[in-house]
Amino acid sequence: MASTFSFDVVSQVDLQEVDNAVNQALKEISQRYDFKNTKSGIDFNKGEKTITLSADDAYKLRALKEIISNRFVSRKISPKALDYKPEETALGGTIRQVANISVGLEKEKAKELVQLIKKLNVRVQVQIEGDKLRVSSAKKDELQAVIQYLHGLDFALPLQCINYR
Repeated sequence: MASTFSFDVVSQVDLQEVDNAVNQALKEISQRYDFKNTKSGIDFNKGEKTITLSADDAYKLRALKEIISNRFVSRKISPKALDYKPEETALGGTIRQVANISVGLEKEKAKELVQLIKKLNVRVQVQIEGDKLRVSSAKKDELQAVIQYLHGLDFALPLQCINYR
């Protein structure tokens, strides 16, 4: 019996790094001149995995998004992990926007990934196991080709390949 090799495709985000990125962004906001005497802020809810941005106007909200995105990149977190909801008006004439932090592969995204991997025409088996994909093959070279393809893919979620054996 030939041995099979496998790896898992997941979409994970380290919530402690997200907390660190939010704290760095808050520090930057407190030091920036254009945010002095404003009601702008960032709130991170670790339990619900959401980040709430609030600002006086749309310009400052865009600046907050840019700041948090830059802090994510500096902490090696993909900004693709943030799923922004529509802007809403809040009390006092401010604007608020909530961003969900995407953790895990949803069924639809997993099925889309399976189809993309099948289009590669390599001899691998792909299985959806909860919020991850298990890719297995008898040849390591084919698995490495899939890993290279996934790293070069511009997917809606950040993807990591783990548990390579």
